Amino acid sequence: MMTKMRSIYAAAVIACLAVLPASSQTLEDVRLDITNLSELMQELRGELLTTGNSGVSQDSVGTILQRLNTLEADLSAALGMVETLEFRVVQITEDATRRIGDLEFRLTELEGGDTASLTTPPPLGGETKIGDDGQELASDEQRSFDVGVASYDAGEFQVAAEQFATFTTTYPGGPLTSEAQYRRGLALAGLQDWGSAARSYLDSFSGAPDGPFAPVSLYELAGSLGELGQTEQACLTLDEIGVRYQNVNVDLGAQILTQKQTLTCP
Repeated sequence: MMTKMRSIYAAAVIACLAVLPASSQTLEDVRLDITNLSELMQELRGELLTTGNSGVSQDSVGTILQRLNTLEADLSAALGMVETLEFRVVQITEDATRRIGDLEFRLTELEGGDTASLTTPPPLGGETKIGDDGQELASDEQRSFDVGVASYDAGEFQVAAEQFATFTTTYPGGPLTSEAQYRRGLALAGLQDWGSAARSYLDSFSGAPDGPFAPVSLYELAGSLGELGQTEQACLTLDEIGVRYQNVNVDLGAQILTQKQTLTCP
């Protein structure tokens, strides 16, 4: 019996370590870890309350049970925090997805497209996985991206826009996808195709809202909206950068202020 109790206790300790924050864990993973740990606690409690626990005095059992009660209370509080965070994440994602849908509608309307054919946009960042900064790229993928960059640098904006469009179709969800969408927006802006440029910047941001190109994509999106006469939306988009990203670099911060002045944002 004592050996079994020690095994359960060891499992509980391992589960406690599993609950510690890890970059690869999602909130759902943490919730499952807490639930599993609670079940282990219940099993350990059952062992302690079973008669004939040799080697464990009654006084020790009482002390251990008190500690278990404290741990279970802490676990319950932690589970509540996880559920609260999950709720907030869902709210933020739904709100951001609605905003993207509104922009899609406005851009389609401005382009004279069929707004009735629009579908609900995918959850913000929910269907695109951006690789780690250290992820090794396939040589063909890197070469394809570099060709688009070279075309843009040479001033061949139409060619660059087409090459980046092909790239994002060929390598969806890759480490360079968000940057390729952003650069396609720049190429389209060079052609003064502001509607398509805005859509490309929006794709870059929505695919990787926490990526390195997200703030500048929103900035360029605001500029394109301004060119389309959507001043109010452009100003709101510039404000969104300050809300979402507190530590933008100095140059981008100065550009945002200049853009707000140009648009006479409130």
